[in-house]
Amino acid sequence: MKKVLVTGGAGFIGSNLTRELVKQGYMVDIVDDMSNGHLELLDGLKLRHLPNSFFLQHYNNQTPDRPQEEVVFVEDSFASLGMLQHIYEKNYDFIFHQAAIPRVSYSVENPGETTDTNVSDTVRLFEASIDNVERIVFASSSSVYGGSEDLPIHETKKKDPRSPYAWQKSCIEDYAELCYSLYKLDIVCLRYFNVFGPGQHGDSPYSTAVSAWCHAIKNGKMLRSDGTGEQSRDLCYVDNVVAANILAAERSGLLRGRCYNIACGDRITNREILDYLNTNYDITVRDTPWRQGDVMHTQANIDRAIEELCYRPKVKFWDGFEKTLNWWGINSK
Repeated sequence: MKKVLVTGGAGFIGSNLTRELVKQGYMVDIVDDMSNGHLELLDGLKLRHLPNSFFLQHYNNQTPDRPQEEVVFVEDSFASLGMLQHIYEKNYDFIFHQAAIPRVSYSVENPGETTDTNVSDTVRLFEASIDNVERIVFASSSSVYGGSEDLPIHETKKKDPRSPYAWQKSCIEDYAELCYSLYKLDIVCLRYFNVFGPGQHGDSPYSTAVSAWCHAIKNGKMLRSDGTGEQSRDLCYVDNVVAANILAAERSGLLRGRCYNIACGDRITNREILDYLNTNYDITVRDTPWRQGDVMHTQANIDRAIEELCYRPKVKFWDGFEKTLNWWGINSK
């Protein structure tokens, strides 16, 4: 039985990943400082809540025959001294590093704070994992590419981060490759493209326009449309991302910091989605200026993930959108 740690496990992607890992028979610990997490996303799991990482060792000593389905939730920073010590003591086979301060606009306003968490704390996590963890799966971002007219984007494209958040993800990708060269720590980097789905709060820093619009419809508010609506995104349903994480962890052989696009390989415009919502739901749209740091279009070439990870995006946008609307409990006209 593999034992794993999910950082940011009370967040949108982390909670969905945790559920699937438990379903597949992994023994799961999660750590989340609750700056962006929501405990209700873990409803239905057999959860053991520890107030901080210093309770972990005591809990493990007192529970040598822990049930596989029990998820230990540690409310703490992923880089706390107790958490790093627990990693150092070889308690995990895999680490799924989902935690971050994620918002592009927030990183523009707070570059120092976000660099402390997204870079410095992540380096500390990696350091504790040297010789102690089989593999780390790192949640990177398509934002490392910046804007591009050459679509779909392949992993070989030169990176061009245009916000502190994008640079922070790019920096850790570079460090992941260095970690194997210097320390033989095996890390794989997954570049997520615009993840959406059930469990994503519409007022969360992780929110795509899709979830923000669902939140607005549910609460009787106006929908915000940035710029012209002509911008397009390779929107990836969360189940695809969860599957990619597990495939990356289980892949045989060394990955040495290799990067993979995780997406659907197509794109849809904001205007197409808004037109669909306007046809089927009672909505009011408010036009707003283009957001600083955003790019016009994203679309991934996913051939590398298909060939090397056996990844297939099983849920395409419109099916995922329907599942998301159903999760929100939004009724059509």
